Amino acid sequence: MEREIETFITYLHNVKKKSENTIMSYRRDLYKLKGFLEELDVKKVQNISQTNLNSYVLYLEKNHFAPATISRNIASIKGFYHFLLREHLVNEDISEILKAPKLEKKLPEIMTVADVDKLLSQPAGNTPKELRDKAMLELLYATGIRVSELISLKLSDINLKMGFVVCNDNGRERVIPFGNTARNALLAYLEHARDTMILHDDEKYLFVNCSGKPMSRQGFWKLLKFYAAKAGITYAITPHTLRHSFAAHLVENGADLHSVQEMLGHSDISTTQIYANKTHNRIREVYTKSHPRG
Repeated sequence: MEREIETFITYLHNVKKKSENTIMSYRRDLYKLKGFLEELDVKKVQNISQTNLNSYVLYLEKNHFAPATISRNIASIKGFYHFLLREHLVNEDISEILKAPKLEKKLPEIMTVADVDKLLSQPAGNTPKELRDKAMLELLYATGIRVSELISLKLSDINLKMGFVVCNDNGRERVIPFGNTARNALLAYLEHARDTMILHDDEKYLFVNCSGKPMSRQGFWKLLKFYAAKAGITYAITPHTLRHSFAAHLVENGADLHSVQEMLGHSDISTTQIYANKTHNRIREVYTKSHPRG
């Protein structure tokens, strides 16, 4: 089964052009399934039965895996079987019987504007590291891009004169504007910090770590956690929290959903609708607390 999994992973990388994070998820999910099947002495994909797959999903449920995790595992198995059938490695797609659990759509955690201000004001010094950190945080909140997109930005993706950044989202180009605050932070970083941090003059990535190598997801998470603690923010925030906050604050201030959808890169407007729901809920809370007959 390992050979088929690795062939599938290569297909995802070379043909489907999936992101590294997506590929890692597929590999992790399928190797977890492989381990479960080997316990049942099932080692060949041709010998896997519908009962085996159902038993695996039941195993995940009994071990209290989150519905979202179970859904992702089922999606990975289905994707794997579509590939196996396409390559004539199996005669039928037995994964069709698997049903993903219903997921509750949770409202994302949104920071207040005051907390965002506190967070973004923390890197206030003039050291190269602080200038870089300031530029990264300001740009993330100004554009709502994903952390994977932030650390993948190249110098050529930034247009300081016109105030926009270009992101490549699965082969589709997305142009997102940013304001003067982010622009000034980027200028300070480029003029006074980046040249002292990069190892080579031809470095293409916009942001580098203190060793001069491209910034990693883990590196950015660490600096975000550091500045959140420094700002006195006691609840957990992630890079995605800033993305959610960017979208919610735009909608709260009158931005239309289609524009926000385009900036976030959502393929479906229903995904963006959640920010409008969050705003409506907040308005309802304000009304209930404030109106004499609320």
